[in-house]
Amino acid sequence: MKRFLLFAVILLILGAISAALYSQRIGWRLINAKIRADFPEVRRITTGELAAALAGSKKPVLLDVRTKAEFDVSHLEGAIRVEPGSDPAAISIPKDKAIVTYCSVGYRSAAFAKKLSEAGYRNVTNVEGSIFRWANENRPLVHDGQPADKVHPYNRLWGMLLDQSHRAANPGK
Repeated sequence: MKRFLLFAVILLILGAISAALYSQRIGWRLINAKIRADFPEVRRITTGELAAALAGSKKPVLLDVRTKAEFDVSHLEGAIRVEPGSDPAAISIPKDKAIVTYCSVGYRSAAFAKKLSEAGYRNVTNVEGSIFRWANENRPLVHDGQPADKVHPYNRLWGMLLDQSHRAANPGK
């Protein structure tokens, strides 16, 4: 009887893990489809392509399009925070400079990337999956200049797209 109960518990745990991973894959597909549909003119870059660009000699300007509370938990090294919904005039970057935007999952940053392009910025891309995917792939993050591994989950629903090991607990609003 003990073996049966142990086997049943293991199956339940494996089932829960599988369901979580499956729902995360479905969630990402839906989010990426929504972003592409709402911002078809915005160029995208994968997290792998961004990592390669950041390792190169001509690094793009990183714009973190999240709130201060989100940014204060962690961000990509060297990123400049831009308040979501900001006017492109809020930044003073040459219009021909390579700019990469990101947020939690890519929606707010895609909206800002679109505004930048409409304002005459010529080399703007948005990170597909943004900081959630970046963290889920165990790529480097910083907090106060030090390595970090937690990310602000934005809210409970969106935070489900962030691996539990990278989800900041009670990060504040």
